[in-house]
Amino acid sequence: MSAESYDVVVVGGGTAGAFAAATVAREGLDAVVLERKSPDDAGAIACGDAIKGASTFPDVIDLDYLREESFSNEKITRARFLNPQGDDLDVDLDSGAVLDRKRFGEVLLEEADRAGAAIHYDTVVTDVRQNGAVHGVTAVKRGTPKKYDADIVIDAAGALSVLQDKASLGEATFDTNVNYQQFCSAYREIIETNDPVDYEDAIVFKPTAELGYLWYFPRSAREINVGVGFQMNKSPMKLVSTLREDVRQRSEFDGATVRGKLGAALPTRRPYDSGTAPGYIAVGDAAAHVNPCTGGGIPGAAKAGHWAAEAAIEAIGEETTDEEAALWEYNHKVQTDFGGRFAAMDLYNIWGGEYNVDQIVNIISSLPGQQLVEAIGSKGTTSMSFGLKLKTVLNTFGHWGTLLELRKVNQIAADLRAVYKSYPTTPGEFDDWQARRNAVMDEFHELTGAARKY
Repeated sequence: MSAESYDVVVVGGGTAGAFAAATVAREGLDAVVLERKSPDDAGAIACGDAIKGASTFPDVIDLDYLREESFSNEKITRARFLNPQGDDLDVDLDSGAVLDRKRFGEVLLEEADRAGAAIHYDTVVTDVRQNGAVHGVTAVKRGTPKKYDADIVIDAAGALSVLQDKASLGEATFDTNVNYQQFCSAYREIIETNDPVDYEDAIVFKPTAELGYLWYFPRSAREINVGVGFQMNKSPMKLVSTLREDVRQRSEFDGATVRGKLGAALPTRRPYDSGTAPGYIAVGDAAAHVNPCTGGGIPGAAKAGHWAAEAAIEAIGEETTDEEAALWEYNHKVQTDFGGRFAAMDLYNIWGGEYNVDQIVNIISSLPGQQLVEAIGSKGTTSMSFGLKLKTVLNTFGHWGTLLELRKVNQIAADLRAVYKSYPTTPGEFDDWQARRNAVMDEFHELTGAARKY
């Protein structure tokens, strides 16, 4: 079986993979994207489609075209948390948008192709080619076995990537402390309502059992992305029936039409400590570049794909694929950018897992509005009037110990982010960094008694 040769093989044509391929191709190197879906299905991914806050993307594609084609609702100014036991909570957002996720994915692949990358659809990767360093993959393209040689393989194959099962990564720094319980299962439908909803400007969340949540994200006033997920370290949830039962109770969906259905597995863990091995870089969901509390991961995946490609380009220019020589800078950029923030958010995810949904909702119900947000922020109750403080003390009776613990978790989260900001610049310092990070995690577990996730 003959092999096709490229400078970089990118496995997976999602956000991270497309940005990686476009970055490589724009620099004049040969890149190929191996995408398991057909041209008609490519781009469709099961996610909430929402981007929270003022997100930026690497300037390696036509970002204006991407926005015009796929940012279907740019009116998002708030998040709404539906409280089954009391008043709903609205939190202001600086900005946000909801995407037509399939069109978003299609445009990214169009742009990677326009930059000069080859796109091989209907191509399922089956194994890694490795002789010490990873140097390619084997695949089946429309029923025909194929080999692909490469100086660098970028793994953008999504959650629980098969490449990580096939590759021998034990001698590298690559994070192998990964198991299925650090992931979640999710399902979503696109539902078209007869009349406009009254939350076109909001992304809406509702807690469910097993520390999961339902979401209602408006692509437009009448097209709603409705989804649900649960974490795999909890008892299994019947996703479809849970979602449909909640939809049936909401009047805006009377007589509505379901336009699309899709399910997926997603990471609900901190980013991999290291996403590199000789000749190999993992990006996006394949390296857990996802906020473990909200599921948000599109901007991080875009940046990670771009940074991985920059590291690959430098490594190829230096004629080496070693971690220390060129690839390590990718890890440093990820961890000192969004990696530390996502790792800190994971503490709240672990902490919340020690409580059932009724306990969490009881605490939410006892706090006055914005104070819920400030409970894990820097202000605490310092900005509250005396009367509001007194009311909060009375309403939260029975939860004082929990709220105090939450404030302490907040400080530990700040300490953890500081450790990530000092992520090492070379692999030789990696063990010491992990020891310092693990010491912070030990403090967290000693405080909370929470079950260990890693």
